[in-house]
Amino acid sequence: MPEYFNEMYENGKVRGPYAGIEGWAKDMPVDLRGLKQSEAENLFRRIGITFAVYGEGGSPDRLIPFDMFPRVFSADEWGRLERGIKQRARALNAFLADVYDRGEIVRAGRIPAHLVYQNDAYEIAVAGFTPPQGIFSHIVGIDLVRTGPDEFYVLEDNCRTPSGVSYMLENREIMMRMFPQLFQGNRIAPVETYPRQLKRTFDSVAPKKCDGEPCVVVLTPGHFNSAYYEHSFLADMMGVELVEGSDLFVEGEFCWMRTTEGPRKVDVIYRRLDDPFLDPLCFRPDSMLGVPGLMNVYRSGGVTICSAPGAGVADDKAIYTYVPEMVRFYLGEEPILQNVPTWQCAKKDDCGYVLENLHELVVKEVHGSGGYGMLVGPKSTKDEIELFRAKIEENPEGYIAQPTLALSTCPTFVEQGVAPRHVDLRPYCLVGQDVTLVPGGLTRVALTEGSLVVNSSQGGGVKDTWVIAGV
Repeated sequence: MPEYFNEMYENGKVRGPYAGIEGWAKDMPVDLRGLKQSEAENLFRRIGITFAVYGEGGSPDRLIPFDMFPRVFSADEWGRLERGIKQRARALNAFLADVYDRGEIVRAGRIPAHLVYQNDAYEIAVAGFTPPQGIFSHIVGIDLVRTGPDEFYVLEDNCRTPSGVSYMLENREIMMRMFPQLFQGNRIAPVETYPRQLKRTFDSVAPKKCDGEPCVVVLTPGHFNSAYYEHSFLADMMGVELVEGSDLFVEGEFCWMRTTEGPRKVDVIYRRLDDPFLDPLCFRPDSMLGVPGLMNVYRSGGVTICSAPGAGVADDKAIYTYVPEMVRFYLGEEPILQNVPTWQCAKKDDCGYVLENLHELVVKEVHGSGGYGMLVGPKSTKDEIELFRAKIEENPEGYIAQPTLALSTCPTFVEQGVAPRHVDLRPYCLVGQDVTLVPGGLTRVALTEGSLVVNSSQGGGVKDTWVIAGV
């Protein structure tokens, strides 16, 4: 069995960041813990926080499992992560601005041209267009894993519409409501400024044709979407309108919103639907979710779309392997955060190694997300491994592979008491006129003993994430 780094205990002693909650966890009676867990579930249910797990029988909506044992970082640990995340977000945006313009990184031979220009997420419709401030990805979700006291790795980048930030905010709200004494006794950095920072980010990238205070809207596919709760939550927290495609229309040089007081010009659209559905005149003609003519207004500078169409080429899993090179190429710096070592099955030698070692590796679809379309070799059956072998042999360019990392564990409340469970972290970096992120993020936890798959879509849970000042 591999050795896993326990984030609370090291050499039998409690690590500094967790010192303020050791007694709280030990002294909590079992019946009180059960009561508080029920209280948390009732709060989630009352608020309406659900997530769709597709493939389950009956209604796909279920409550996100919430674990009350917080994950804690020291200020120094967070400081390093913050610098690395901001660096990566700047490099990813520089890459996007470049490949939709002159493509200098491709010309320099640092990234193969076919990975960019033949990528399904590359949108020729925005080639040659520079969005306001030159920013394509306004919310960058960086998925991080930890393997030791100072070892953090980036698992993947999410540059399109990373979800989960509402759970980060609601986890904190519920913890503060249930355990106010913990927040009185610990200097926990706040995360509740996120909606205000998000709105300020959108305001800062309003188009030049915007007059006065920008009108921002959140564009949702509708209430059948798995993340609809988050769409409505963020619109409410920012104090802006939640709209569907049918609420917007294009006339002249601008996009307008239908209101009871007549049309109102829209300046910034925070879209929560995928590129193909944004505009049936530019992308999928059968889309009923988008706004006909929206891309013409966007390209003429009449509206800003956040994140920009085409941003998805930067979070492709094959492109991911080149992000450290982006940091060096665009910023002239060494990467603060390292990638997980990755084999690209499109390369003959890499593919040969992967096929020989499937039982030891994690294999992912290049365009996959949410924990779907992946193989965790050590946890898979022979039949599952052979099925993936056939898939890779048929389409090697569609897969990458990574070692099975010894993900760190965090104490988690389970039926038997407290036990270690594997975790990852998704901080949310906002990129506008400034690059900012709140001190914390969404910690996802694999609730099944021994499982390394933390995705909520695969049955994982969530925790509150603390950054302790002065520890």
